[in-house]
Amino acid sequence: MIPFLDLKRVNKPHQENIQRAMRRVAESGWFVLGREVEQFEMSFAHYCQTRHCIGVANGLDALTLTLKAWELPPGSEVIIASNAYIAGVLAVRQAGLTPVLVEPELTTYNLDPLRIEAAITSQTRVILCVHLYGRCCDMEPINVLAATYGLRVLTDAAQAHGATYNNIRPGGLADAAGWSFYPTKNLGALGDAGAVTTNDGDLADRLRYWRNYGSGQKYYNQYVGQNSRLDELQAAILSEKLTRLDAENDRRRQLARRYLTELNPDKLTLPPADAIDQDVWHLFVVRHPDRTRLISYLQQRGIGTDVHYPIPPHRQQAFPEWHGLALPISEQLHREVVSLPLNPTLTDDEVSYIIDTINDIPAYLSVRVN
Repeated sequence: MIPFLDLKRVNKPHQENIQRAMRRVAESGWFVLGREVEQFEMSFAHYCQTRHCIGVANGLDALTLTLKAWELPPGSEVIIASNAYIAGVLAVRQAGLTPVLVEPELTTYNLDPLRIEAAITSQTRVILCVHLYGRCCDMEPINVLAATYGLRVLTDAAQAHGATYNNIRPGGLADAAGWSFYPTKNLGALGDAGAVTTNDGDLADRLRYWRNYGSGQKYYNQYVGQNSRLDELQAAILSEKLTRLDAENDRRRQLARRYLTELNPDKLTLPPADAIDQDVWHLFVVRHPDRTRLISYLQQRGIGTDVHYPIPPHRQQAFPEWHGLALPISEQLHREVVSLPLNPTLTDDEVSYIIDTINDIPAYLSVRVN
């Protein structure tokens, strides 16, 4: 059986370094906002080509705290892709703002710059771009729009550690970027962890208050903040794993290149290959009009898959006010997308088997979508 993802296997190459990091923290006697967090923040800011990194508890908090720290008028509108994971929508709501769903591009799965301007109103304050599946959004036209209308740009880079756009990493593509280090990410902790990167020193200072009960000095609270601190243990583990991130991303690109060149495009719809060396292929997402049968076919032959994501935000029970929205591209994607196994520990033989199995799909399943 080739599982979709085996985290024990993914972390095995890091085992010695992880154990060393854990011992280092245990022996230090300091577990919250200490040297390990400071070291990781400096290293990750440098890696992201930004001036500041602020460690927080998770990726959702990275987005929520940034929106709160901007102190926008209550109810301000935030434009976000309608097919992304629910975290961005939740962050906007938790910050007391209003999410505005905009359709993605059918081919790249990312927010469509051509649809953004039509969604801008007098209440719009932020464009929240999700770099979905490891591919950066088309940021140049988005940033031009933001400058034209006086908007801030926040990116959700939770799936894009190490990706680039015009040779710039996600941390430098917007006013701020929110990161998740959930264990499944390209740079994954052994639990929840997150960060914000930015070149804005004032925002960075406010975020350091906001993550720590709104306090910069013990018992003195400048903001109505929250407890969202990256702990020393996760920071130490992330520092160790960061040293191998580029090599692991290179392996992901090698595997993605094999999929793109060796899979028969008549069997399913492949993701675009135009930015193969800039993407980091957090997920390799294909499309098929009969997803259920395709998943069953692969499962019967020992290949695990996953779906990112089966239900779009506007169809979630939590948002009944959106159930009447017409978002046909998002709904098509959520019906058709399937994620194939792709991680740095997959062997060449395993990838060959996956490719051969898909290329042998019988005629009744050989129907690609446009």
